Amino acid sequence: MSKIQLPHDHGQNVEAMFDHMPGSDAFQMVSDVFKQLGDSSRLRVFWILCHCEECVMNLSALVDMSSPAVSHHLKQLKAGGLVVSRREGKEVYYKAADTREAELLHRMIETLIEVTCPKLCTHED
Repeated sequence: MSKIQLPHDHGQNVEAMFDHMPGSDAFQMVSDVFKQLGDSSRLRVFWILCHCEECVMNLSALVDMSSPAVSHHLKQLKAGGLVVSRREGKEVYYKAADTREAELLHRMIETLIEVTCPKLCTHED
């Protein structure tokens, strides 16, 4: 990144502070993750998948939503890189992706609502 030259000098040496500012692509990635925060049902589905692998039918029962609605949220989460899936016969199972973004979102949800992982949690605390 080239050195930033601001049009006005206010004596704060702001240019030096922002010499290592990430590019817009990095902020876009963060924005994409934050888009997942816009729907409480999606967050519930994601939180469940942080603790177990499940099929759409079971997720629907757990969050009291229709299967098409849950499938829509899963599609969004998968597109955001927060959820992965695997097929076993006719059944598709979903779980949280093993990524830094998924882990951070998981921790943020639990911190903000002051809940801890259920005992079936599969990751290290």
